[in-house]
Amino acid sequence: MPSRAAPTASNGTEEKTAQNVRQVEVIVANLKRRFSGVTSTVLALLPVQSRRIRIAALGPNLPSHWQCITWRGLFRHGWQLPPGRRFRIWHARRNIEMLTGLILRSVLRMPLKLVFTSAAQRRRSAWSRFLLARMDAVIAASPEAESYLEVPSTVILHGVDTARYRPAEDRNAQWAATGLPGKFGIGVFGRVRAQKGTDRFVDVMLCLLPRYPDFTAVIVGGITLDQRGFADDLRAKVSSARLADRILFLDELPADEVPAWLRRVTIVVGPQVWEGFGLVPLEAMASGTAVVASRVGAARHLIVEGETGYLVDADDMAGLEARIESLMRDPAAAAAMGRRGRAHVEQRFSIEREAAGIQEIYERLWSAASDGRERPGR
Repeated sequence: MPSRAAPTASNGTEEKTAQNVRQVEVIVANLKRRFSGVTSTVLALLPVQSRRIRIAALGPNLPSHWQCITWRGLFRHGWQLPPGRRFRIWHARRNIEMLTGLILRSVLRMPLKLVFTSAAQRRRSAWSRFLLARMDAVIAASPEAESYLEVPSTVILHGVDTARYRPAEDRNAQWAATGLPGKFGIGVFGRVRAQKGTDRFVDVMLCLLPRYPDFTAVIVGGITLDQRGFADDLRAKVSSARLADRILFLDELPADEVPAWLRRVTIVVGPQVWEGFGLVPLEAMASGTAVVASRVGAARHLIVEGETGYLVDADDMAGLEARIESLMRDPAAAAAMGRRGRAHVEQRFSIEREAAGIQEIYERLWSAASDGRERPGR
């Protein structure tokens, strides 16, 4: 997933953006420069949420088509209340965003309520717990994430944009158009690193591709500086096996190109060792693509075992290989699994459902203020 250049704007556009802060009811903080899973979540939710409320993102390198505000606009107009509200909501998904919201609210006395979404499945540091205790509402992205929180929270599973992630009209034709070898694709999506299981995927492909010449594997994901050695070792292993033409490292692609690759491949593998949530299985199922994933993150809540995908234990390499091979051996069965996955996502995991759940949290805060039970800027 890529980082994106910040949109350039004329002085007139910046002034218009700043003026719009007066109308904004919810500010979504996205303060990390690199494109990440959090950014992907915001990218999916923001257009849907904007149909319900006046919402905008704040942060560096935001795509030009997002609804955005500037720091300049926030500091010029952030103390003015939005129409009909006693405060704005600041929605954070990282520690730096919680801290920034806390400074704005509690030090600078900006009229804000702070909402945090947590996907992490680990005991948090003392610093994180300090910040969490000062949030006005906390959302957990899965029951597992909720179990690590020491504050009251509401579980809202992530959804996926079923218009953005959709099945191919002709998957075979779309694969053929790539010019890559074989009739079918199999892919892993996410940053190239051990935590994401990229090495596990490569090892399985080294075993299976010689048996299934109709398949070619793609690895879609960025390589950070600290992972260059890891990636180089994987490339060397692939080259030694003389499979460099059938295991392709596509590196970090523009975000708009990733859904097309999820439609082109026949099988998506999620071999993570651990994961906070893990959106790729949802995105793959929405794309009508069969999924084999580790039983980590929220995968067990997303995949119906044997119907919309396969789940394997994170340390079960034999099981991972067996499940992948069963689909490579029978592409028609993989296609049928993909169709069931699409129907499952449409029924239970639409982005509209997630947005509605988040809206309930916002409305609860606003209603409490209207009833006199809460005061802004506590």
